[in-house]
Amino acid sequence: MSDFLGPPPRAVRLPLRPALVLGVASLLGIAMFCWPLFAHPQPSGAAHTTDAPFVFMATLPVLILVVLAELSRGGIDAKALALLGVLSAVNAGLRPLGAGTGGIELVFFLLVLAGRVFGPGFGFVLGSTSLFTSALLTAGVGPWLPFQMLASSLIGLGAGLLPRKPRGKAEITMLVVYGVVAAYFFGLLMSLWTWPFLAGSSFSGSHEGLGFVPGAPLLDNLHRFAVFTVLTSTLGWDTGRAITNAVAILLLGPAVLAVLRRAARRAAFDAPAVFDQTSAS
Repeated sequence: MSDFLGPPPRAVRLPLRPALVLGVASLLGIAMFCWPLFAHPQPSGAAHTTDAPFVFMATLPVLILVVLAELSRGGIDAKALALLGVLSAVNAGLRPLGAGTGGIELVFFLLVLAGRVFGPGFGFVLGSTSLFTSALLTAGVGPWLPFQMLASSLIGLGAGLLPRKPRGKAEITMLVVYGVVAAYFFGLLMSLWTWPFLAGSSFSGSHEGLGFVPGAPLLDNLHRFAVFTVLTSTLGWDTGRAITNAVAILLLGPAVLAVLRRAARRAAFDAPAVFDQTSAS
């Protein structure tokens, strides 16, 4: 019956300014991942090319904080924050169950479903908070964490931007396909942020042709990266993650979507606060 009540209200409102900040931050974040493919330094500046990943590791948390601060300015109320805390805790508890073994990670299917129900703004925030909370629980805090947070936020954002009309089996099919694409997307981005550190490393020496070459033509570096990510991530971890997402959404998706939509309607995020004047008097 819930399918006939219309879409549930968005947990995080996105007026023009927060939406623009979210869009610009997403583009900048993707650029921080992709910079090696477009880096063409002059010989005099080649020595500083290896500094770029460390600069991005310092600036990426700031970028995430700017987005979270902008979204919190009137866009997230107490009910949305409470729901965000609950789902972040659930996701943080789900992640250690698979521990990433063979790509089995349960954190992403709930992120996709929550982003679908509560909208792109909520999905973006939940992606960051889920990975941050789970990193604290699993001692997974490191230079990779900001990149994981941003990649997960982009997955939650994309889930919230999916077409709203499909329901029933069509919706589950759409979410399964998105879950598979999101799994490979996450693996691709995480491989891309790791790849520049292999330049001049023992890995690059033992796997000739796979390391990042500063200043090399775009197609050459793109070829090196494609081979690297297929051999180190796509055929193993990413495929396991894609299968996990697909199976979890297929089996648990209908029930979880129903629960989340019921919670969204009961929370009534779009309803204005009304104070009882008679009780005050």
